[in-house]
Amino acid sequence: MRRSANPAVLFTAATVSYAANCLLGVSVATRLIDTSRVRWVHHGMYIATSALAAAAGSSLVWSRSKAGWVLLPAAVPLAVIPYAGTRGRRHPAVALSAAPFFLASLITAWRR
Repeated sequence: MRRSANPAVLFTAATVSYAANCLLGVSVATRLIDTSRVRWVHHGMYIATSALAAAAGSSLVWSRSKAGWVLLPAAVPLAVIPYAGTRGRRHPAVALSAAPFFLASLITAWRR
């Protein structure tokens, strides 16, 4: 018996990674956490989030889930964020603009 992969797991992983990265960013911005010696952690989490989002989006090819279409617009802020700078309001605004798509795709993925 062949067992098919559940794309909802990938959407959950992508959303959790995105939320954790946002939480880290907010913690650094509010000076709750100092990552000045380990800036790569935030960058690594961004790469992980982008990779997981791409994997979740690939479900359009191998499953019947429509959640990939819902997540697809999040690719724009994820692509722009490295160019949004780290000072000022632009970086968090661009990063947070992906939130509705992550949340909506997660909800869509878990609906059956």
